[in-house]
Amino acid sequence: MAERVKRKRAYDSPRRREQAAATRLEILDAAQRLFERDGYAGTTMAAIAAEARVALKTVYVAFETKGGVLKALWNTRLRGAGENPPMAHHPRYREAVEDPDPERQLRLNAGNSRKGKLRIAALADLIRSAAPSDPELDALWKRINAEYHANQQVIVQSIAEKGALAPDLDVARATDILWTINHPNTWQLLVGVRRWTPEQYEQWPRPRST
Repeated sequence: MAERVKRKRAYDSPRRREQAAATRLEILDAAQRLFERDGYAGTTMAAIAAEARVALKTVYVAFETKGGVLKALWNTRLRGAGENPPMAHHPRYREAVEDPDPERQLRLNAGNSRKGKLRIAALADLIRSAAPSDPELDALWKRINAEYHANQQVIVQSIAEKGALAPDLDVARATDILWTINHPNTWQLLVGVRRWTPEQYEQWPRPRST
């Protein structure tokens, strides 16, 4: 009897985890709809629960705070589908870092930037706007800026080690330029305000290699 119970628990455990993961994604999808429609301040945890058709307690257990919901939503959308490795280890990013051709590195990086912004640009704007009044989101926005800069520096350093950085650029300056070009604020200005297409944004000049 005890063995049958043990087997049943072992059998049910993966299923429960799958159900919990599915519920988590449903909550995040619901939250994104509400954040984009009503704004961060206008969205409540109760509204997220109602939109996702789950108990309010479920939302609190999964994310603790509204800022926690937005933080989890950012991480999920940034990394895309699948197992969601940290961006520094993401296959698309590693491809850009490790490509032996400097010109192709910049092109791959630009393509990654376009694809990423299509997923997260609206969320980045929400986080930036809410950061001044929410310490949790202020910390997240600072982390986003730091991670963007660090990731671009790795690519620039790789180009510099190949001797392919333009003579008038050092690593620090080239990193600042590439960070600015790929920053969510720049996407918002060019695509959101000036109505560039995502393809035009991708093709916008990048720091030169020799």
